[in-house]
Amino acid sequence: MKYWILLFFLLPLVGIAYSFWRTWQILPLAIPLKIAVLAVMALCIFIFFANFGIWNIDRMPMPVATAAYEVGNSSIFLLLYLVIIFLLLDVGKWVHLLSADALHASLKGTTAIIVLMAGLFTYGYFHYINKVRQPITLSTKKPLEQPLKIVMLSDLHIGYHNQVTELDRWIALINCEKPDLILIGGDIIDGHIRPLEDQKMAQSFHRLTAPMVACLGNHEYYTGTPKAQKFYQEAGITLLVDSVLQLKGINVIGRDDRSNPQRKSLEQLMAGVDKSKYTIVLDHQPYHLGEAEHCGADFQLSGHTHYGQLWPISWIEDAMYEDAFGPLQKGKTQYYVTSGIGIWGGKFRIGTHSEYLVATLKN
Repeated sequence: MKYWILLFFLLPLVGIAYSFWRTWQILPLAIPLKIAVLAVMALCIFIFFANFGIWNIDRMPMPVATAAYEVGNSSIFLLLYLVIIFLLLDVGKWVHLLSADALHASLKGTTAIIVLMAGLFTYGYFHYINKVRQPITLSTKKPLEQPLKIVMLSDLHIGYHNQVTELDRWIALINCEKPDLILIGGDIIDGHIRPLEDQKMAQSFHRLTAPMVACLGNHEYYTGTPKAQKFYQEAGITLLVDSVLQLKGINVIGRDDRSNPQRKSLEQLMAGVDKSKYTIVLDHQPYHLGEAEHCGADFQLSGHTHYGQLWPISWIEDAMYEDAFGPLQKGKTQYYVTSGIGIWGGKFRIGTHSEYLVATLKN
């Protein structure tokens, strides 16, 4: 475990050093201008790490805090793709597709990288802004009071980057569906309560026309669960923390996030549940999926992964999780791990998408 922790911190430092070194080599500029470019890059990376503890972003004026979040947390994604591009260029040089001159003081090389990065992240931004409507059908032989239309979503991450105007747009999309029920699989809050309070985001949720039920995510723990619970109450969201709610003729079980090692097992939560009714489990992080099948749940909604947000992180998550994204069937239990409607960090989706589910539950 210690080696994995060391690797976790070492790899970003290696990536930063490599990208800075290659940037220095390829720039066709005088030394003072090269220093200026690397200083700007270093400042952006510094802001990213500073956002996690060197300063308290909540004490900054709102526009400054928003800029610090956007610049710092976007820079790490740009750095990732800069490393990938330089690695590909190095491979091209090693296999003699590129000359060494193309990577040293090269105006053409520098221009190509700038154009490629700008195009890629412009696409990534607009691809993120587009929210994919994902229809799913849930069939059951269990009795229902009526067929239900359920909007399911996760990972809103509202805060400094997903602000009230963005939230209002999502709420309009949900209301257009005219759902009977709205289920939210955690991480409504990105990690800071201040922007939610300043922009009165709790009031926006009151415009939703259907009952809202949610579970906690790990980012609610970063925010502080008492603050998160207070916000949920103000927003009119029914928060299930290791508890069960029966409404619309079905059972909804909301698990506490696994950030709490003392959370109840699903078996404990299911012990008093009427299993003759259709049962949906909300569990933010998609670990140990077999528990829902073992306990006789009919459907489980999870989120958390964002499906990596960017390729190739999505490939890494495919190796980490039994189901990192999309539907899964285990026995009689259906699952869906959503990539989320919102996002953490920079507003970019490359190789993944932001989505909300429109589920039809019927016999």
